[in-house]
Amino acid sequence: MSRKEEYVAAIDIGTTKIVAIVGTRHENGNIEILGISRAPSRGVKRGVVLNIEETVNAIATTVNDVKMRSGIDFSEVFVGIAGQHIKSMKSRGYIMRDNYDDEITRDEVFRLIEDMHKIHIDIGEEIIHVIPQNFIVDNEAGVKNPIGMCGRRLEANFHIVIGQVAAAKNIEKCIRKAGLTVKDMILEPLASSEACLTEDEKEAGVVLVDIGGGTTDIAVYYDNIIRHTAVIPFGGNVITNDIKEGCQILHRYAEQLKIQYGSALGDLAPEDKVVAIPGISGRDPKEISFRSLAYIIQSRMEEIIDAITFEVQNSGYADRLAAGMVITGGGAMLKHLPQLMKFKTAMDVRLGLPNEHLSGSGKNEINQPIYATGVGLIMKGFEFLDTYHKTFTAGKKGEFIKTPEPESVDDNMDEVVAEEKNNGGKVTLTDKIKSLLSKMFEVEDQTIS
Repeated sequence: MSRKEEYVAAIDIGTTKIVAIVGTRHENGNIEILGISRAPSRGVKRGVVLNIEETVNAIATTVNDVKMRSGIDFSEVFVGIAGQHIKSMKSRGYIMRDNYDDEITRDEVFRLIEDMHKIHIDIGEEIIHVIPQNFIVDNEAGVKNPIGMCGRRLEANFHIVIGQVAAAKNIEKCIRKAGLTVKDMILEPLASSEACLTEDEKEAGVVLVDIGGGTTDIAVYYDNIIRHTAVIPFGGNVITNDIKEGCQILHRYAEQLKIQYGSALGDLAPEDKVVAIPGISGRDPKEISFRSLAYIIQSRMEEIIDAITFEVQNSGYADRLAAGMVITGGGAMLKHLPQLMKFKTAMDVRLGLPNEHLSGSGKNEINQPIYATGVGLIMKGFEFLDTYHKTFTAGKKGEFIKTPEPESVDDNMDEVVAEEKNNGGKVTLTDKIKSLLSKMFEVEDQTIS
C-alpha cells in the first residue's frame, strides 16, 4: 500500500551552528534530504540558549533559506535538546494486579509507564523521556512484551531523561519567535544514534559519542535497548580556546588551525612543519609548529576521553560493548581522533556518518558527521508521524493532517486519534505514551510472528 509523500522539518540548535533541515521518506523507508541550511550560532553556550535574540535571528535565517531551497513551507518542527543540564537516571516501578488468570493488557503497561512521570525530581526540572528497558512478571525477568501474559505483579526497569524546564522553555521561545511551533523535543544523542548506528551495533552493544562544539553527548546501547545517556559539558570549543591561549592568537585563527592543521596525536604530527598566523593589528606574523599544535589538542582531547570513559563505566555495560564506539559530530572530524580514542579506551572505534538510511542526489553532501543530529531528528520525526498516523504535506503549508487508518491499527490508536480531535489537535502526554506503546508492541508482535 503506497503512502502519501511525507515531509518533516527539524532544527538542530547547537553551540557553534544552527541547522534547519527538511526531508522526505520513500516507500523503502530511506530518507531523502530536500533542503538543508546552516548558520553560525552565537547565542548558545554548551547547548543552552543564553541570548534569545541572536538565536532567533540564526533560526530565522536558516529556516527561510531551507524553505527557499526545498520549496516547502512549514510551520512545525522537531527540535533537539542537549546541554549540560541534561541528566539521566534509572528507576523501577510496579503494579499489583487483581487476578492471576487475567491477561496483562496494554492499558496496564501504559499505567506503569505513566506512573514514572510522577516520580520525584528536583524543582525546576522536567522529565523529557521515559524509556522502558525490560519488564518483570512475577519474578520472571527479561520480558520485552508482557501483554498477554498472566501474573499478579508487573514490574519494569526504566531509563529516564531529565532536563531543566527553563532550558526547554527558552528553546520553545526561540522557535516561536522565529514563527514556528515545536512539534516535539528530542534528546540529541538519541537522534544522532538513529542516524549513525546500525541495528547490529545496537544489539551487540555500542556507545555513540557525539562531539559537538559545546558538549559531548553519549548514548550506550545493548540488546537493542538504550541503557545510558549523558551530556559532558566539554566539546570542540574548549580545544579551540586552548589553542588560542597556548599560541596567543585570535579565536578565529585558533579555529582555523584546529580544522586545517590540527591532529589528535602529537607524535604523528610533522615536527619540521610550521604555519604562519597573521599578527594582531599589524604585528609580525607568528609561526606555530604542527607538532606543538597537535600536543595542545591531544592534551585536552584526552581529558574529554577520560570523561567519556567514566560515563561508559558508569553505565554498567562497559564490558559488554562488542561493537565498541562510534564517534560523530563536528569534533569527530579531527585528524587521528579515532586512533587516539582506540588507544585510550581499548575499544574498536569508527567514524559515524548519517548514511545508514539516506538516499537521493544530495546524499554525499549531507553525509558528514556535523549533520548526524539533524538527520536523526528527521528520522525521529517520521517515527513520530508513524505513531500518530499523520502526514506533513507541502500542500497543507506545514499542517499535520490525518491520513486514513490502516486496518491493522489497534483500537487503542483509534481512541487516541479521536481524543486528539476532541482536544483541538493537541496531543496530551497520556495520548503520546499510549500511541508509543501501540506502535512498540505492534512492531514486536509482527517480528515474533
